[in-house]
Amino acid sequence: MNKKRGFTLVEIMIVVAIIALLAAIAIPSLLNARRTANDAAARSNIRTLATEEETWSAGAGDGEYFVDVAAFKVASAGATKYCGVSSGGFTYACVTAKTGYTVTATCNSEKTGTKTWTATTGGMFTEVACP
Repeated sequence: MNKKRGFTLVEIMIVVAIIALLAAIAIPSLLNARRTANDAAARSNIRTLATEEETWSAGAGDGEYFVDVAAFKVASAGATKYCGVSSGGFTYACVTAKTGYTVTATCNSEKTGTKTWTATTGGMFTEVACP
């Protein structure tokens, strides 16, 4: 007796259909997790930049903030890394003067983030939906 071993075409098609169904369920969840991670990173980066501004003002700045973004970048690795740069699905903008500052992370699209994060003088933190 010569028995052939293997899978039939129907069995293979069922396995392929199950894999496709699992992928259809998993991929949107993975994309949502990526968006959430990008949002968390942007929020953290903005808080770090605001903390650096406030720390400077309370210490070496004698109540004043950095005079301009160039001075901020010289004193801060975070400012050098993020101010005026697009990273992680967000574009970062920094505006600073002796009297105050604004740092913003704007999402590049709804696929990369869900909110725009802004920190202003005094550590005031706001968020708005991504445009």
